[in-house]
Amino acid sequence: MAALSKLKLLFKDTVIYGASTILARSLNYVLVPVYANTLSTFENGIQTIIYANIALANVLFSYGLETSYLKVAADTHREGSEGEKPLFSTAVLTLLATSTLFALLIVLLAPWIGALVGLDSGAAPFVRYAALILWLDTMLVIPFAELRLRRKALHFATARLLGVVAVVLCALLFIVVMKVGLSGVFLAEAAGSVVSLLVVLPLFRGFRFGFSGQQLREMLRIGLPYVPTGIAGLLIHLIDRNILIRIAPSDIERLYGAGYQPSDIVGIYGRIAAFGVVLQLVIQVFRFAWQPFFLQHGKEPDAQQLFHHVLSISTLLTMVLALSATFFVPDLVRYHYGGAFYLLPPPYWIGLSILPAIFLSYVFDMVSTNLSAGLLLTGNTRYLPVVTFAGAVVTALSCWWLVPLYGMDGAAYAIVAGTVVMSVVMGYYSLRFFPVSHDWAKLLLLLLTGIGMVLVQRQSEALLSAPAQVIGVKVGLVLLYLALALFLFRNKATRLLKQVRHRNSSPHVVS
Repeated sequence: MAALSKLKLLFKDTVIYGASTILARSLNYVLVPVYANTLSTFENGIQTIIYANIALANVLFSYGLETSYLKVAADTHREGSEGEKPLFSTAVLTLLATSTLFALLIVLLAPWIGALVGLDSGAAPFVRYAALILWLDTMLVIPFAELRLRRKALHFATARLLGVVAVVLCALLFIVVMKVGLSGVFLAEAAGSVVSLLVVLPLFRGFRFGFSGQQLREMLRIGLPYVPTGIAGLLIHLIDRNILIRIAPSDIERLYGAGYQPSDIVGIYGRIAAFGVVLQLVIQVFRFAWQPFFLQHGKEPDAQQLFHHVLSISTLLTMVLALSATFFVPDLVRYHYGGAFYLLPPPYWIGLSILPAIFLSYVFDMVSTNLSAGLLLTGNTRYLPVVTFAGAVVTALSCWWLVPLYGMDGAAYAIVAGTVVMSVVMGYYSLRFFPVSHDWAKLLLLLLTGIGMVLVQRQSEALLSAPAQVIGVKVGLVLLYLALALFLFRNKATRLLKQVRHRNSSPHVVS
């Protein structure tokens, strides 16, 4: 299959997964202003801390079995040995047993776990809710992986979308109508997971209890190195909350004035950082399609050229989106809708300064996501812990150093530092075992130009008083950035355009 055809296949899968994921996240994002406008900053801080640690615990609960299941199942398919061993049953039963054990431990140790993450004993009930959510989410891991493997995009999208719809409706019912308070947030999340689980139940039709120790060992061999990878990748975006919750009261007063507690700062930071969903969505959608794609095509002769194109295009688009979001998201937050409603109330605006760094960090996440293919394809997943350890250590040390000095801004800078280090180390190992030539100089020029444009935009806001003038400058800078990107990659764009025209005019010719 020609490179262009494979790119089209990746694009098709990305659109299918992306449409459902974007719609689901958009629906879920409705809850951010709901929580901000109905719960206190203190309650938002508790929810932010627990949800951050749910994300970390999800990695431990599934311990890499999603990725390893995709790999082993793909190998089994190529070898023509499907059905000889109960791979699906082995994975599901293993996660059922371990997640039940882990959830029970969390329920029993809830007060201690709450204190460990910086919360008081009153947060223990919410920690127990988290155990239920984790158990339900883990039960969805293998069914969702199976749907991706079979390219059952519609079924996958339906399960995710209906789950999110259930979360939103239940949250509105519990919090807005019934006034349940913070408990309603967790109950709604659990309800959504139950709905998703019901939608994927048809996958269990004809389910036969079976277990293969050999296949489990193979999945663990491949998947366990992804545990530190997953944790470190999440730590880069979540350790900031766990360190902010421990910020000294004297530092809070120096930076933000009197009247704030650590949970307030975490609540503000968490709600502002949630706008990173703009970039997070792009990467998540790309990853859903990318993993099965490179596993299927990584051994083909044109794989290096194909991966070269994918990294350039995906990183370029991410940088354009990051710059646009940096310019316009703060305006959307501060806009008074109908003269009666803000996306986030004014008390949250002290955290808007973190957005450029948050968006920038996702650019390096996209690079790392692309480069990770080389290690998985060559079987060198043992180097993933090195990559993630480097990123996690830099993030943690930067947070401990910068948070007391700069508060929320320091936490955001630390995230950027961690993602930069992680992408550099990932590239070192990945390109060592799976050499691919990339347009690093052009991408670096675009990155530095984007940072320079952010500085220009800030200066223009200080000099210009009319909002229309400020917006005009922002639009002009984005258009200029796009023009530079097209100029730098004009040869690549022209070549792909010629291939598309050639295929349209000669449908029987493989380009």
